[in-house]
Amino acid sequence: MGASITLEGKVAIVTGASRGIGEAIARCFAQNGAQVVCASRKIEGVTAVAESIGPQAFAVAAHTGREAECAALVDAAVKKFGKVDVLVNNAATNPHFGPLVDVDEGAWDKTFEVNLKGYYWMTREVVKHLRAREAAGSVVNVASVAGLVASPLQGVYAMTKAAVISMTKTFAYELAANKIRVNAIAPGFVDTRFAAAVLKNDALLEEVMRITPMKRYGQPDEIAGGALYLASDSASYLTGHALVIDGGMTIA
Repeated sequence: MGASITLEGKVAIVTGASRGIGEAIARCFAQNGAQVVCASRKIEGVTAVAESIGPQAFAVAAHTGREAECAALVDAAVKKFGKVDVLVNNAATNPHFGPLVDVDEGAWDKTFEVNLKGYYWMTREVVKHLRAREAAGSVVNVASVAGLVASPLQGVYAMTKAAVISMTKTFAYELAANKIRVNAIAPGFVDTRFAAAVLKNDALLEEVMRITPMKRYGQPDEIAGGALYLASDSASYLTGHALVIDGGMTIA
């Protein structure tokens, strides 16, 4: 097996692909040979991304917080490209920014539904497909450093990301016999709309810079490279790992 990092001949689903890290991953995968199914809750944004990538990309509207829509997304991918080899679980939400004791039940339920149940449902559907084909595959879960350390003001979101890392390890163990690898990425602070509550707050941004050795926040493309490696056959002996990409924040 060669050491070059490529997804030539592979079909990937990327959820939350209308902007930010998901969009960057979809573009990176397509640039490296994959046919990419770009999924997002709203069709308009994800269609614009897929059209800008070209004919190797296909847009599907899917709310991954709904089990039936996860199954329909995988079915649509197979109908369009004939198979699925790679899944990137990236779609996430964080409706509550504030002290953990103040979160209401609606925000709690929504966060767990999308960030955790959605990842589970999508993984389950892709695993069913891969097992039916007796094919190897790769799942990449976008977690967060929030799931590794105390995360003031983002407590519920952080709990879901910690659970994603745990789920990644269990799936990796259970699916290894099927040649299905499952890994996670734990980004630090990245310049996306999702992180705006922190990055556009001068006091919070100053604290992030204080604890980050590289003294800057990341860009979506810097996360996409990690996803490409984990999805590719170059990572064929790697499973159950959480790849931290955070400018050194968690080592400080």
